[in-house]
Amino acid sequence: MAAPMSNVEEIRSRVILGEFGVKNVHTTDFPGNYPGFDDTWDMKRFQKNFRVDVVHLDENSMEFDMVGIDAAIANAFRRILLAEVPTMAIEKVFIYNNTSIVQDEVLAHRLGLIPIKADPRLFEFKNTGEESAEEEASEIDTIQLQLKIKCSRNPRASKDSSDPRELYLNHMVYSKDIEWVPIGNQADVFANSCIRPVHDDILIAQLRPGQELDIIMHCVKGLGKDHAKFSPVATASYRLLPEITLLETVEGEKAERLKRCFSRGVIDLEDAHGKKVAKVVNSRLDTCSREVLRHSDLKNCVTLGRVRDHFIFTVESTGILPPDVLVTEAIKVLMAKCQSFLSEMNSVNME
Repeated sequence: MAAPMSNVEEIRSRVILGEFGVKNVHTTDFPGNYPGFDDTWDMKRFQKNFRVDVVHLDENSMEFDMVGIDAAIANAFRRILLAEVPTMAIEKVFIYNNTSIVQDEVLAHRLGLIPIKADPRLFEFKNTGEESAEEEASEIDTIQLQLKIKCSRNPRASKDSSDPRELYLNHMVYSKDIEWVPIGNQADVFANSCIRPVHDDILIAQLRPGQELDIIMHCVKGLGKDHAKFSPVATASYRLLPEITLLETVEGEKAERLKRCFSRGVIDLEDAHGKKVAKVVNSRLDTCSREVLRHSDLKNCVTLGRVRDHFIFTVESTGILPPDVLVTEAIKVLMAKCQSFLSEMNSVNME
């Protein structure tokens, strides 16, 4: 049965949160689906409606709105951020001496997950056919790191002390103890940007007097789809913009309860002729918990929805690259995928 024309626009552009389900979850704005609506894809219309608004940006995180796209494109963009923007990570661990209680395999795994502050755009992907021997490292595709540390007793420690921090020297091995060993001309190329772990306070192992670590590590360029250690983001997610519509005036005690049903800052109360009246202030802050639908006298006063083509992206970097750079690189990867697809299509047509 065809939908009434008055509801078509809502079906095409809004996801409705109901008491027992979610409606309009599927995309329906394709050509010929609704009489009177021309839903054929048009470049000029897309350029007019599409926009990106940066809401928040700092050193490690970014929140921005991407408006005017389909969920498939938004999800592709998210997946590229997670798995296909390259970074540098520890791939080979050469353990020459490890007398700590941490097994070699566990230690190598811990080292591999430490994010390394190095711009992957300045390196090439390592040829998988090459030998993994230490002398095969090249300045264009490998970063060499060293961890060499030995624990000893502190000669100045008090005889009555039982605190390891006072009794021992170098008993806690942190990521700050990892040193960069330049290969070839890397010292000149990266003179202004020292390569190091992103965080200095990552605990690697604990030692006691006489125990030591002597390790050489090789970092290579890789993708998150091959191993999570190469993923450049801690989180990359999106959600649809919430839309809250009051269908009638809500006053007094009902307005108080309505306010408590939503996240802080979504609903505010204003005075109108001596009465407190509920008003939607910022629906963006809502988590869409649908708590209001549990109240029989409130659920018919409000409509909960989400704007279908308004995506709120949140990107949190691991610190290897700034979040705005990661977004730019993800766009480049998506463009390269599109170009590759068009090239394949052209080659098929030529055949």
